[in-house]
Amino acid sequence: MEEEGSSAPWWQTAVVYQIYPRSFADANGDGVGDLAGITSQLDHLVWLGVDALWLSPFYRSPMKDFGYDVADYCDVDPIFGNLEDFDALLEAAHARGLKLMIDWVPAHSSSEHPWFVDARASRQSDRRNWYVWRDAGPGGELPNNWKCAFSDAPAWTFDAGSGQYYLHSFLAEQPDLNWEEPKVEAAMHEVLRFWLERGVDGFRADVISNIGKDPALASVEEARAKVPPFVFRNEPVTHEYLRRIRALLDTWPGDRAMVGEIPVFDSKEVATFYGAGDELHMAFNFPPLYAPFEAPAWRERIEVTTGALDPRDAWPTWVLSNHDVPRHRTRYGNEARARAAAVLLLTLRGTPFLYMGEELGLEDALVPAACKVDPGGRDGCRAPLPWSRAQGHGWGGTPWLPWPPDAAERSVEAQRDDPGSMLHLYRRLLAARRASPALRLGDFAFLEAPEGLLCWRRDFSGDCRFVVINFEDRELEWPQDDRHEVEVASDGRGESQVYDSRVGPHQALILKPTRPARA
Repeated sequence: MEEEGSSAPWWQTAVVYQIYPRSFADANGDGVGDLAGITSQLDHLVWLGVDALWLSPFYRSPMKDFGYDVADYCDVDPIFGNLEDFDALLEAAHARGLKLMIDWVPAHSSSEHPWFVDARASRQSDRRNWYVWRDAGPGGELPNNWKCAFSDAPAWTFDAGSGQYYLHSFLAEQPDLNWEEPKVEAAMHEVLRFWLERGVDGFRADVISNIGKDPALASVEEARAKVPPFVFRNEPVTHEYLRRIRALLDTWPGDRAMVGEIPVFDSKEVATFYGAGDELHMAFNFPPLYAPFEAPAWRERIEVTTGALDPRDAWPTWVLSNHDVPRHRTRYGNEARARAAAVLLLTLRGTPFLYMGEELGLEDALVPAACKVDPGGRDGCRAPLPWSRAQGHGWGGTPWLPWPPDAAERSVEAQRDDPGSMLHLYRRLLAARRASPALRLGDFAFLEAPEGLLCWRRDFSGDCRFVVINFEDRELEWPQDDRHEVEVASDGRGESQVYDSRVGPHQALILKPTRPARA
């Protein structure tokens, strides 16, 4: 996947497609997605045009946090299949030219993991120091004032059996691992080796910024105490851990990559997790994810990201939706905006991550209170992906969550039959990106444009594209002296025709010069 004249690794030119295994495809008819289901639909993903897959957790788990509470890092939960199913998926993906990344959850385990079961059995346990334990304060108070995610509850739970509190940044069933203990770091390195030896191409590291802790575990000012500690944590020791993780990955052939979940909301701070090219290969930068569909907001987010990463020669990532936030089709309010946003996402400089179903324009499911299961209230964006128009939408039994709105009309089957669908737009965008070195690796520069429009130019080794995005609900003009062909239009209008300077309401365009573009 390297460009001519470039030594870019695969992860810089790839479009990565995130799969939430419970909700992608169900091969055994129990209403829960599984690894065999993913394997059965790989040809569709090849047809769509993505380059790599990222699988959210499929490990053995009590499912208190639906797989992010890991009870065995080196096995598959029976609900998803077994290791043979994983190996078959990996082999099938590689046979189709698809890379495969998997989630790695290094900051905490399940309370049912044998490590924690042993640690809490006795203060003299060999694994006691694998987790973070503290006595109560002199007056019986909690060790500090940190709060956990999903609630305003303390990040500490008292273990009556051993008489101490343990730290958990998330649920009480997700105790934090203590990376200050060398044996923890060694054990987690062994987890990476286990999957690398099976042939995975990389990892998405869950809340990797949370593996380092303030050694003093000091309380913080009250305003920060109300925010889960993982949101603002960026301890110097974390970067030491990351450099050793990177050194491990660099010993493996094939450009094995790691993208880190960094849930801090300062792009300059996110940039520090790249180190000097010796920490993460990529880091998720979430401020753009929360930008409203407005030209000034997106220009500011792009400029801030560029300004933070460029001095470090760090490679950006871009994402509109994932398993933790409402889908961008829901957030932006209508399909025209979601279509324009797809053009934006796939034409920025960096690696785009697609969340399964965004190529269908899915909205969040409306989940009745009786059906809600996620402790973080994220059920809506995790609804099953509809494959067919028919009742059951290609799934067996009753799915584990309700369907998203208009599941039949939004299904893969219905949209593949409709050339004007959102699915075909994504396919055209991915084909255009694959055909253009400029869109994959080119330089990026904003261009002058009227209020309400964002326009930029991408250039690479003689290849050039212009991108025009109208954030307004009225037609705008972006006059050009040179002739351009409309290569992709978010609404399909005018494709393969000469650009006439007009940009429709909430329309986005990729323009291809009809002769070599002037510098």
